[in-house]
Amino acid sequence: MNSSSSSSSSSSSSHTHYSTSSSDTDTPPSSSAAVRRALRLIQSEDLSLKIEAAKDIRRLTKTSQRCRRQLADAVKPLVCMLRVGDDDSVELSESALLALLNLAVKDEKNKISIVEAGALEPIISFLKSQNSILRECATASLLTLSASTTNRQVISDTSAIPLLVDILRNGNTQAKIDAVIALSNLSTHSNNLDMILKTNPIPSMVSLLKTCKKSSKTAEKCCALIESLVGFHEGRTALTSEEGGILAVVEVLENGSLQSREHAVGALLTLCQSDRFKYREPILREGVIPGLLELTVQGTPKSQSKARALLCLLRDAPYPRSELQPDTLENIVCNIISQIDGDEQSGKAKKMLAEMVQVSMEQSLRQLQQRALVCTPTPK
Repeated sequence: MNSSSSSSSSSSSSHTHYSTSSSDTDTPPSSSAAVRRALRLIQSEDLSLKIEAAKDIRRLTKTSQRCRRQLADAVKPLVCMLRVGDDDSVELSESALLALLNLAVKDEKNKISIVEAGALEPIISFLKSQNSILRECATASLLTLSASTTNRQVISDTSAIPLLVDILRNGNTQAKIDAVIALSNLSTHSNNLDMILKTNPIPSMVSLLKTCKKSSKTAEKCCALIESLVGFHEGRTALTSEEGGILAVVEVLENGSLQSREHAVGALLTLCQSDRFKYREPILREGVIPGLLELTVQGTPKSQSKARALLCLLRDAPYPRSELQPDTLENIVCNIISQIDGDEQSGKAKKMLAEMVQVSMEQSLRQLQQRALVCTPTPK
């Protein structure tokens, strides 16, 4: 996971621990001894020794993939600690959760074995806990475990989805981010979109989208999930009924990462394709044209294709023009610009169009030069 915790509790560094895990470092002799000691202590009947072992496991697996493999046998006793823990033994549950989190990062086998060991039942119960630390740790755990496609069906069969949406509504900022990413992971499994839609998550997602950095992973996951949900009538209604809903998507289209922009233009295209006459004006009102023009040149191949398709749908005439007015991107955009109210928005769109044409000409010239070089015979 790429986010860091904002909690001021003793678990505040937990997200940092598993988010920065990337290296597969050699395990020095001292670590090997620490691994053996942790595996011994985690089997102890003494709860204080178990907590100590869990904290050691969390520390050892912070950056080392090798330690995650060596400590795989700690999964079952750590899950047993979750089952013993409750709101009255926060340290026991928290230390076990954080150790399991680090064990699961970038380790598919551990993700699966944690679920197979029965961790979901206590994790789901922690989502309903009165203790905010346990709720946050449980949300982060589901994010990590749902990254495994193997686990998604099992997680979906629990009550995780409505509880995650509740966290999305009422959790702190970091918990909301973790919840939306977990929901985005789960949405890729068949039938889950319908379950997610029934919980009405879009208002909370729009709220998160408004406040997060548009180039962030959070914005990408929000837009990916919105793109999927607007494929349904209920999703389209929820997005367009939410104040600033379309604008939030347009802002990601303008300022998001390449992947985020692809999801944003995909969401708007799905809206317009479902009912052009209903959604054309609301999309145009939010000043989408400059961002679309930029995407036709600088976006991913999918973004470019979707942007051109959306521009076609946004023009005044829904049908192809005559041969005297060919269906070129320039003619399509000129038609749209003529329908836009407001000099500032229209002027910006015209400027973007001129820049887009210039970039396209430069790209075409470079391609011609490259072809000329390829076709030029080598002197003998």
